[in-house]
Amino acid sequence: MTTPATSDAALDRLACALAEERRALLDHDIELLVRSTQEKLAALRELEAELPDGRAERLAELAESNRSNGALLARRRREVNWALRHLGRAESSPEYDAQGQAQQLQSRRDLAVV
Repeated sequence: MTTPATSDAALDRLACALAEERRALLDHDIELLVRSTQEKLAALRELEAELPDGRAERLAELAESNRSNGALLARRRREVNWALRHLGRAESSPEYDAQGQAQQLQSRRDLAVV
């Protein structure tokens, strides 16, 4: 059985992991992002084992932090995809031609004149 102190510790770990995840996203720190995501998942597994009673408000706040981080991560992904397109790289998903055949876009963009 989870005691209130145990669930508070797990909630604190989750809050800390979410804060670190946000910092990693803002600072473009991939290593910190990986570590904080692993810590977040560990804290969530601990909380899923037995949900803490009377902590609904705190869980709702942490869920909102997680959604906010998810939106930030999605924005970063769009930025990376935009940069890759402008560097002449095609996205990983194929395009289909009129015959239904999958083909990668082969657009090139010269970055310099030789």
